[in-house]
Amino acid sequence: MMQPHAVGIAGLGHYVPDRVLNNDWFTQFIDTSDEWIRQRTGIVERRWMNEGQTSSDLFVEAAKIAMDRAGVTPAEIDLIVVGTVSGDFLSCPASACIVQDKLGCKNAWAFDLAAACTGFIFSLEVGRQFIMSGRHKNVLVIGGEGLSRLLDMNDRNSVVIFADGAGAAVLQRHETCQQGLIEDMTVGSDGSGYHFIIRPKGGAKEPVTPEILAEGTHLLRMKGREVYRFAVERMSELMAWAMEGQDADEVGWVFPHQMNRRILETASHKINLPAEKVYINIQRFGNTSAGTVPICLSEAYGDGKLEKGKLQILAAFGAGLTWGAARVRW
Repeated sequence: MMQPHAVGIAGLGHYVPDRVLNNDWFTQFIDTSDEWIRQRTGIVERRWMNEGQTSSDLFVEAAKIAMDRAGVTPAEIDLIVVGTVSGDFLSCPASACIVQDKLGCKNAWAFDLAAACTGFIFSLEVGRQFIMSGRHKNVLVIGGEGLSRLLDMNDRNSVVIFADGAGAAVLQRHETCQQGLIEDMTVGSDGSGYHFIIRPKGGAKEPVTPEILAEGTHLLRMKGREVYRFAVERMSELMAWAMEGQDADEVGWVFPHQMNRRILETASHKINLPAEKVYINIQRFGNTSAGTVPICLSEAYGDGKLEKGKLQILAAFGAGLTWGAARVRW
């Protein structure tokens, strides 16, 4: 029986729109303040798409950078997996197919994966299976969102949190790329909490009607308290899993999903993880859902912060409920 191939990350890239919204912008139409948002989320500003931009535009720009860094051409990509819940269209067609066309990856097959904020981790796990099995040589994995188009502008629990952006990774056999060895991954789901983060109406269960559009229940809703409790517990467990049997000195960075700064600080404190090892950029980009982990990882990569031989930990949780983590030896 053939041994599975070790999988590495050959290239990383990210892209965020150039439209910057600070906290004060929201005070024009909802009861909030810069202080309230900073204290509860840690967000100072975020990026939203410009008029005319689409989610697939963000995915494509991030992918171009990752492919260039990996030294692969569009024709060499075998598979494209896009983790997103806010593609260009309502599920059909998959945004991954649009990305495939825009990039010119004529030899690739493509599909979307819906796991919300865990979208990149799930896509990474799926993509690496095709490299491990020997089926493919180059897999493009993307995590990103255009959530600003799905927000209720009157819901202060969600509108100040979510943002737009994307990150991408090219996966290859580790013997080929010689970096970013994915040592292990864990993923999970608990559907009993599906209603914590949801677009309640507008799907096949309750199709769009003028009444639904008027009340805005086709837009994103989140039960903040329930999500907070779940997030602290799950993030602590994911970090504990990642650190099990590992020497803390070997850890370079922890790249957690950027949902809430307090959640990240509480979770890292629970397992005695030094705060300086937790990568946080939520203050600049907000919560880009499936985009947060790859944006963080790509940003650190571009800044030369990924030390050779050090363990990088990726962790995320999201709607579904879903969660996942990875140990990557750079």
